[in-house]
Amino acid sequence: MFLTFAESLDKFLKYIQLEKNFSVHTVREYEFDLNDFLNFLKSEGISNLADVEYIHARVYVTKLYDEKKARNSISRKISSIRSFFKYLNREFNLDDSSFRSLYHPKKEKRLPNFFYEEELSQLFERNVGQDDKSVRNMALLELLYATGIRVSECTSIEIEDIDFHYSIIRVMGKGRKERIIPFGQYAHEALSNYIEVRVKLMKNQSHKKLFVNMRGGELTPRGVRYILDEMIKNASMHTKIYPHMLRHSFATHLLNQGADLRTVQELLGHANLSSTQVYTHVTKEHLRNTYMNTHPRA
Repeated sequence: MFLTFAESLDKFLKYIQLEKNFSVHTVREYEFDLNDFLNFLKSEGISNLADVEYIHARVYVTKLYDEKKARNSISRKISSIRSFFKYLNREFNLDDSSFRSLYHPKKEKRLPNFFYEEELSQLFERNVGQDDKSVRNMALLELLYATGIRVSECTSIEIEDIDFHYSIIRVMGKGRKERIIPFGQYAHEALSNYIEVRVKLMKNQSHKKLFVNMRGGELTPRGVRYILDEMIKNASMHTKIYPHMLRHSFATHLLNQGADLRTVQELLGHANLSSTQVYTHVTKEHLRNTYMNTHPRA
C-alpha cells in the first residue's frame, strides 16, 4: 500500500493524539521532527517511505550534527522517527529497521539553571502591585514557584482544578497522568486575589481556564514567557528567565531544605527517579560554592 508523506504523517499524528492520548504539545513536537525528516527525504529524491534505508538515516543524523543541533534534540528526533516507522510497520508492514540500528547520542550533562532564594525574593518584591495586571502576574509567579509545574500544565489548569480549602491543585502531566500538588500560603493569597480580578478580565469570554490574558482570552505558554520576561525587567535583574527555571528552583530549594528525593519526584511528576536525581548534583554544587566562598581556609 503506497501512502504519500502527508497521508502517512496525518495517520500517525491522529494515532498518537486519539489512541495514545498524547498532549497537544507532544503531538506538535512529533509533527515538527517528522516534517524535518520528510523534507530531508524529499531533498534526497526519495518519495516513497518504503525506499528509506539505513544509509539515509545515517546521512540525516550526520546532517543534524553538522547543523550543530544539541544532542538532546538529535536524540528526540531519532525517537520520533523510530516511533513513526514502528507505527507504519505495524499498520502497513513497512520495514522499520533503518532507525532501529541507530545509536542515541550520549546526553549532555548540563546542570539545570535555577534562581537562588535571594534572587527570587527580589523578583517577588519588585513586582508587587494592586492593578489587575500585577495581581494576575503575581498569582502566576507564585503558583509556578510554589508547585514546580510545567508551563503547559499551568496554562491547562481550570478554575475547578483548585481546591482553596485544602490548598491543593490538580494538574494533568505528561502522558495524561494526573497529580495533586499542594501550595503554600503565599500562593493561596495571590490566587485568591487573582480570582476576583479574573472576573473583570474575562469580559465577554466564557472559558474555564484559570489564567487569562488582558483581553480575557486563554493565556498561552508564549504569553507566560512574555509575562516572566516583563517581571524580570521590572526587577532590574540582568538574567534570562524561562518557566522551567522556576521548576528547577522549586526542586532545588526543596532538596536544599531537606526534602527527600522520592517526594520531589512525585511533586514534579517524573516517571523515573533518574530525572529527579539531576537536582542532587545542583545542590551539591551549591554546597561546594557556598563552602568555597565562605570558609576561611577554603
